[in-house]
Amino acid sequence: MARIGLVAIGRNEGERLRRSLLSVIGKIEHIVYVDSASTDGSVELARSLGVNVVELDPAKPFASPRSRNEGFDRLLEIAPELEYVQFVDGDCELVEGWIERGIQELDAQPEFAIVSGRRQERFPEISVYNRLADIEWDTPLGEVPYCHGDAMMRVAAFKQAGGFNPTLIGGGEPELCVRIRRNGWKIFRVDAPMTWHDADIHRFGQWWKRNVRVGHAYAEGSWLHGRSPERHWVKESRSIWLWGLVFPVLSLGLIWPSQGWSLILCLLYPIQILRLFLGMKGKGYGNQDAFVYGWTCVIGKFPLVQGQLKFYWNLLRGKKTKLVEYKDVTPLGADS
Repeated sequence: MARIGLVAIGRNEGERLRRSLLSVIGKIEHIVYVDSASTDGSVELARSLGVNVVELDPAKPFASPRSRNEGFDRLLEIAPELEYVQFVDGDCELVEGWIERGIQELDAQPEFAIVSGRRQERFPEISVYNRLADIEWDTPLGEVPYCHGDAMMRVAAFKQAGGFNPTLIGGGEPELCVRIRRNGWKIFRVDAPMTWHDADIHRFGQWWKRNVRVGHAYAEGSWLHGRSPERHWVKESRSIWLWGLVFPVLSLGLIWPSQGWSLILCLLYPIQILRLFLGMKGKGYGNQDAFVYGWTCVIGKFPLVQGQLKFYWNLLRGKKTKLVEYKDVTPLGADS
């Protein structure tokens, strides 16, 4: 275990952070927690547990890529000989046995730069939005193009790629993966439990804000790498614009010249929901999960396009988008 260190990041994660740190203390020797100006006692908690803490300078914009980079730098100051680094978000707990499995995979496959396992929601029953997040984590296994924020990385590959892009407010992991794969490395996802995640989304407004951030990430990712051969997130962004803006504008804007026939375009939305519903049923999901997934994927295009508009509006003005936060502050001692 002396070959691996861990970087955890967080902002007002409350009890989620406690569970996260307790899941790794005693299993990994070198642990760094990076805090983004929390007001819930997170810094004091981490220090009380004996964890090395980095407090980000609030004069610079907060973002998870920046947090992970600064945590990585501190980690190598403490232990420059490390071969691997495990990144984990403050709302995630590592599953027992994952560290050993991840090291085993990276040792056995020298072409792997990143390895990750299965992420699952700890409380999927609390809200429909937590359940949606649990479905979201059900991604393909084997060689994959991207990873989540919690993943084990080879230090040499991470350094070669230059680390995370600290200017991004979202989508930092896929963007890093683009550059890592360009260097000839591979990314792998194994069929093994890795982390428990706590989305802690209870209200529609939180879910909407989260999707705004995702839409912004798609826009920024396609802006940075959309002209590359792999057309990073171009297809996803086009779909967002089509469903979130083009169809509604055409449907409503052409009512008078089309004598109302343009409203037929609105039928595309229930048809799309049905298509997604049947697709999820084919994957083995129940009726409720399949339906909720279908309609939220379609309705979600509207906050997603809001995020895209936010990115391009700020790009035109030469301004940087601030971090989009959607979680409530959970005081330490109060469970989510």
